[in-house]
Amino acid sequence: MRTLGVVVFSAFAAFAATAKCYPSGNSDTAIPSSSTEFWFTQPVDHFGLNNNTWSQRYLFNATFYEPGGPIIVATPGESAVSSSLVDLSHFNYLAQMTNGLVVLVEHRFYGKSNPMPDLSGDSLKYHTVENTLEDFAAFIRAAKATPSQVFSLPVSKKSKVVFGGGSYAGSIAAWMRAKYPDLVAGAWASSAIIKYRLENYQFDQSWSKHLEALGCAQDVATAVEDLDSVLLSDNSTAYSELQSKFNLPALSPQDFAALANVFINSAAMAPTTKSGDYTQKTVCSYFDGTRSPLDSYAAAVANVVSSGGYTQDSLVQMGDTSLGYTNYALGQSGRVWYYQECAWYGNWQVAPPSSTGLQRYRSQLVDLTYYQPNCNNKFGSDIQVPVDSDSFDSKWLGLLRSTTNIYYTVGAYDVWRGSNALSWDGYVLPNTTSSPVFLIDQATHCQDIAGHRTDDLDSVSLARQIGNNLVQQWIK
Repeated sequence: MRTLGVVVFSAFAAFAATAKCYPSGNSDTAIPSSSTEFWFTQPVDHFGLNNNTWSQRYLFNATFYEPGGPIIVATPGESAVSSSLVDLSHFNYLAQMTNGLVVLVEHRFYGKSNPMPDLSGDSLKYHTVENTLEDFAAFIRAAKATPSQVFSLPVSKKSKVVFGGGSYAGSIAAWMRAKYPDLVAGAWASSAIIKYRLENYQFDQSWSKHLEALGCAQDVATAVEDLDSVLLSDNSTAYSELQSKFNLPALSPQDFAALANVFINSAAMAPTTKSGDYTQKTVCSYFDGTRSPLDSYAAAVANVVSSGGYTQDSLVQMGDTSLGYTNYALGQSGRVWYYQECAWYGNWQVAPPSSTGLQRYRSQLVDLTYYQPNCNNKFGSDIQVPVDSDSFDSKWLGLLRSTTNIYYTVGAYDVWRGSNALSWDGYVLPNTTSSPVFLIDQATHCQDIAGHRTDDLDSVSLARQIGNNLVQQWIK
């Protein structure tokens, strides 16, 4: 039986230190695309500090829509909107099941949705979590009050709203349900980052569980120890040899270590399927006993650099943290994401402090001193260093503790699992019938909301079915 008058609000998130969902690639089922751009007027600041307006971009796909059917709204988080993100997510299949409409709304300061003319610290002060959530709330209010103006279709004003999303946007989904329960009937929060801390060494500890299952965790840890032995020495000849083996440019030892980690971790959020495990292919397969652990690590990094088509100049631009301090041009998603880390919550991906006694899977040089100085260099002295991660976590995690109608999915091998509703240490939020937490066996990052594939894990398909059933309950 088709459910009438439903708005399903979905959010995605997207690299290096970001918390985006790994791209799902081509779906095995073709769905017609919609790429026409539409624009929604928003204030620069919803709370009166700047009453100028800007245009927020959105796309929608009405292929399956019938009058009174559901509306599925999505945001790509820290990425630009694209028709592929409209068409290839699980939420489009949910629309197909319910004769619905899919809408993709761009997040402020990403893509073409720019409230200010540049990305200086003075402009980015309007980039707050409160403004971000109110953007989506304003869009939902308009969709319910004047749907024909938003969609140019006869959409019911009585449509209910379900907000869904993955990774950072999974946080948005959960926060929207908690903060605006009058607008949002339920939230699908896939791999949602709901636990925030200053030092997020849990990221690597989660990755190590996947490496352990594949049999190469100890080799990677040994390689990191050997890497640090060179980087912390004064042996310029050995360091030059490292650069050649890794196919990376001459950088400071700290920048070199961080860039190497970006590439060794590049597949950490790739989906696991019945056809294979991408982490095995791009990481563990190189630790086959024919080379030293450090040479195996270098070969794995060099392969990603080569296959990615990176030039040495592009690697310098990517890895040298002394560059780009005063480049305020629009369109730099990495700069905006860095601002969020500096000004909102931290969650810096670092090696574990020696006091923890934990095994390291990235260089000890990648600590807070690698990240935090760039906050003031990039965005000015008004940025508090260190950011008050504890207050952010207390406010936003606390908001979720008693909220009903949120579906949390967690990949068993998700590198962000230490920040999810079910971490390796146990439940961060209560697992209740009204807000269940489902662990997806063998899965990585937000696989349940990615496009459907014939080789999807059975556990991923089950997670989707549970979510579909919950949505049907929320919209009754």
